[in-house]
Amino acid sequence: MPDLDYIPSCALPTPWAEFRLHGFSERVSQKEHVALTLGDITTPEPLLTRVHSECLTGDALFSQRCDCGAQLETGLRRIAEAGRGVVLYLRQEGRGIGLANKLRAYQLQDAGADTVDANHALGFGPDLRDYRIVRPMLERLGVTAPLRLMTNNPHKLAAILDGGTVVAERVSLIVSPNPANARYLATKAARLSHSFDDPAPPA
Repeated sequence: MPDLDYIPSCALPTPWAEFRLHGFSERVSQKEHVALTLGDITTPEPLLTRVHSECLTGDALFSQRCDCGAQLETGLRRIAEAGRGVVLYLRQEGRGIGLANKLRAYQLQDAGADTVDANHALGFGPDLRDYRIVRPMLERLGVTAPLRLMTNNPHKLAAILDGGTVVAERVSLIVSPNPANARYLATKAARLSHSFDDPAPPA
């Protein structure tokens, strides 16, 4: 389990609510992550949560090639509406291959490859993200409640459960497709097993 240093929180006003922004630094890798929290997240009621991997193009540059920015915005809005929740923002760009390789993958996609085949052509697996950081971040934030995890990705859910975090419910995070990301979303469903329905809670 990664060793973390905690950076004290500050206020972060957003269009949806004023969150608290918490920083974390991994001692070995020196990767820096953040968490956005709203309300009292230390109570025992299931906690609406989004574990979001960094996507510079989608989150900051408004790219329509993916659904990342829209998912982040929707997650923050839902937490604001609920009045309580947390977003863990993990620095693992491009499903873990890094920004430069993500751009190389985009070039291959421009030439006709889908997102999975582009990663394979570069010598990577389809998803190299690591979620072992989730449990220590939540523990440092004082979260003991089971999560209501906003994700369409069953592999993320399984990895978080394997890391020892209790998940009471997977909550679908559906955003409207657009012409630029329709194939990408279809590939996530067909080849990465992403589910776009409202599931039953895990056993």
